[in-house]
Amino acid sequence: MQEFAGKVAVVTGAASGIGRALCQGLAALDMKVVMADVEGGALNEAAEKLKAAGHTVLAVRTDISQADSVSALAERTVEVFGTAHVLCNNAGVFAAGLSWEAPQSDYDWVFGVNVWGVLHGLRSFVPLMLAHGEEAHIVNTASMAAVTTAPFTSAYYMSKAAVFSLSESLYSEMQARQAAIGVSVLCPELVDTAISRGERNRPEHLKRKAGEGESPERELVDAAIAAATPTGVDPGVLADRAIEAIRENRFYVLAPDGNPWRTACDVRLEDIRLARNPTHAVPDP
Repeated sequence: MQEFAGKVAVVTGAASGIGRALCQGLAALDMKVVMADVEGGALNEAAEKLKAAGHTVLAVRTDISQADSVSALAERTVEVFGTAHVLCNNAGVFAAGLSWEAPQSDYDWVFGVNVWGVLHGLRSFVPLMLAHGEEAHIVNTASMAAVTTAPFTSAYYMSKAAVFSLSESLYSEMQARQAAIGVSVLCPELVDTAISRGERNRPEHLKRKAGEGESPERELVDAAIAAATPTGVDPGVLADRAIEAIRENRFYVLAPDGNPWRTACDVRLEDIRLARNPTHAVPDP
C-alpha cells in the first residue's frame, strides 16, 4: 500500500503505547484515524491532542473482547468516514503465572483481548475492505513471545502464538482471493508501554479472587516486567516498523537482527528443525 493521504485507518489500543504511536504515525501521513480503546478518558485525551495538531480523528470507546462492541466500531467508522483502508489490531494485555495454577479468569481475559479482539476486528473490517476493493492493509500485533518460549507466562505466550498463526492464515487467504489487502504481523520485543498495568482495565467479573493463582514465579515475572518495560524500545520505533511494512507489503515484522529476542527466535526455530528439547533462550525482561 503506497497511498495513505485521505485514507482511513482504524487502531485498537489507541490510547497509549504502540497504538497511540501508530495513530500519530498514520495521522502524519494525512490519514483519517479512528482511535479505539477501552479506557475512555485516556482515549479522549490522546484524540484531542491529535485533533489539536490539525489531524482528522474519531475516538470510539471500544471493548475489543466483545464482538458487538467491535461491530459498533465498524459501524461508526462507516458512518463517519465511509470505510477503512488500514486496520491495526493492536490492543493487548498480559498475565503471568504457572500454567496449571493460573486461574481460568487469566486465560479468559488474555485470550478475550489478545485473540478474540483480533478476530472480532477481522470479522468486522475485512468485509468492508473486500467490498471497496482498494488497496488496504491489516497489521495484527503479536509479540516476539509468539516466536520464542518462556515459563510462567503461558496465557500470554499462547495468545500471541495464536495471533501469529491467525495472521499467517489470513495472509494466505488474501493471496488465494487475490485481494488487494496486505497483512503484517507485528512482533515487538520489550517496549516501553503500560502493559504491566493492564489490570486497571480488567473487567470486574474476570478479576482474580483473593490469593488465586499466587506463586513466587508469578511475583517474579510481574516484578520483572514492571521494572523492565520503562527501559524498553520507544513505541514510536514499532509504529515506524509497522508503517514501513505496510509500504513494503511485508508480512513478518520482527525484532531486528542481532537483537536478543531475534536470537532467541532463531534458537527456537533451530530447536524445532532439529526436533530437540526446547532451549530457554528468551532474554530476561
